[in-house]
Amino acid sequence: MKHLIRHLTQYRYTAPVGYSIQTLRLTPRPDEHQRTRRWRIDAPGPLQQQVDAYGNITHVLALTRPHDSIELCVTGQVDIDALPDGRLRPEENRLPVHAYCVPTPLTLADGAIREFVHAALPGGLRTPGDALALAGAICDQVAYEPGTTDVTTAAGQVLALGHGVCQDHAHLFLACVRGLGIPARYVSGYLYTEAEHAASHAWADVWLADIGWTSIDITNRQFASECHCRLAVARDYDSASPVRGVRHGGGEESMTVSVQVQAAGQQ
Repeated sequence: MKHLIRHLTQYRYTAPVGYSIQTLRLTPRPDEHQRTRRWRIDAPGPLQQQVDAYGNITHVLALTRPHDSIELCVTGQVDIDALPDGRLRPEENRLPVHAYCVPTPLTLADGAIREFVHAALPGGLRTPGDALALAGAICDQVAYEPGTTDVTTAAGQVLALGHGVCQDHAHLFLACVRGLGIPARYVSGYLYTEAEHAASHAWADVWLADIGWTSIDITNRQFASECHCRLAVARDYDSASPVRGVRHGGGEESMTVSVQVQAAGQQ
């Protein structure tokens, strides 16, 4: 499937920013099943490219002159193959697989999460079908509702609230799976869909013995496949977010994001 993608991020500040630095994870991963045909990042300054510890292509944007806004615009085309049962093709892992068993503050499995996953999967998690069953249990327990959480909301809070968005579903899935001692990682990217709010998306990969990485779209209760464009993987949102940075000055910040994902020929 051929995807045409446009992603615009705009920051506005109520006072001048003296200095800012941002890490951009806005370039599709070089995974075997997805091929970037063309890709461009327009930014208000030079970009320094590197590959991080997770194998993600990143760019660093540093602005040293005063500014009261930042605009980042990404455009390009990515061709993505189907993933039968969400199974990813073998890859060169820069980190040992079991590095993805390590909990983070956003994905810590507390007592309530351990009880939840054992009720959802009394026989444990061994197959892709088990992973889908866990995704369904999470969606039954945590209704999709934008505006009820933010990027600092941890998995335990999500389960208690019973509301959240795709990143919350992913964090809760990771907490459940890692609580069982199974490696799992957060995925940020784009989703081709008619639902506008879901164009920018998050899901998860789980490592299954004798199978390898299997990609699960928890929010949509399905395997990730040719409609999912992968930008970055990491232990959680903090390390896989498309844009993350720090600044000096600037007062109050406002951000607007617009993402369009189209199938080639439908523009």
